[in-house]
Amino acid sequence: MAPRLPHFGRRRALRAGAAAAVLLSLLGWWLVSRPQTPPVGGRIAIATGVRTGVYARYGELLKQDLAQDLPALDVRLRPSKGSLDNLRQLATGRADFTIATADSVADYLDRGLPGAARLRACARLYDDYIQLVVRQDSPVRSVRDLKGLRVGVGARGSGVQLISRRLLKAAGLDFDRDLTPVPVGIDRSPGLLEHQEVDAFFWSGGLPTGAIQTLGTRLPIRLVQLDDLVGPLHLLGRQTRFYRAATMPADAYRELGAARTVKSIAVANLLVTMDHTDPVLTENVTRTVIQSRDRIGAQVHAAQLVDLRTAVFTDPLPLHTGARRYYVSVKP
Repeated sequence: MAPRLPHFGRRRALRAGAAAAVLLSLLGWWLVSRPQTPPVGGRIAIATGVRTGVYARYGELLKQDLAQDLPALDVRLRPSKGSLDNLRQLATGRADFTIATADSVADYLDRGLPGAARLRACARLYDDYIQLVVRQDSPVRSVRDLKGLRVGVGARGSGVQLISRRLLKAAGLDFDRDLTPVPVGIDRSPGLLEHQEVDAFFWSGGLPTGAIQTLGTRLPIRLVQLDDLVGPLHLLGRQTRFYRAATMPADAYRELGAARTVKSIAVANLLVTMDHTDPVLTENVTRTVIQSRDRIGAQVHAAQLVDLRTAVFTDPLPLHTGARRYYVSVKP
């Protein structure tokens, strides 16, 4: 038979139990009644790019991830002609976030275009590769060989046309006099090459670009080496510091049957917003961008290069305060 507790012990135990019950009740009340952080909601627009480009596909997949992470946020995607057009959409309020190459951002800043001083970065994403596409039997072996030819140089207002002009100048060619520039983007240039309405076209995008993959299944094509222009390009001025020598792997476009790598030029892409964008929204969008790398990268190979360690290097733009808050929160 268990020993019987003294009278004072039972009373003390009852008091302790009552006190614990009161504390648990108060804790439950505090958890229920304390202020809750409101979910990130409202509507935002993201300017992407031409519908057959990597920007557009990346934007579609990012929208899906934002829907999972921020279900109260209504995300709309806006097509564009490319980086410079994206920045204009951002500055004029038609978009809240966008993707743009670092060289296009620098050009926008240097020209003092509307809203330039208020641009802010959320992350460095992946690199774009400059690609010069020709038919397999084309005599073109370098940019210098484009003299006298019809060349797709990128749509007006695109980052592709910006780099096309610079590459041609670095090769000693005049954009308007030495060739016939055709101002079309990746949505039209593959078809023009296929139907022999252009002899070559420039493109700047992540690897692989779907429109070039598709063209390679219909027409024997190849990519022209560009490494001979890295030095001359850097001599054109400080804005060209954003271009670096890069090598496209031989399997970047399996459809081309290429057996060798292609020496090219790369430039970083940035996720950009405005300084007045809500910091909480920006922090959450930045978090999704970084954490969605593997899922998006499974479908957009270039996105596999999004990296927390390099995401903060957003020259020529400073980080948005909300993006900085995210990086500080995950700093080891």
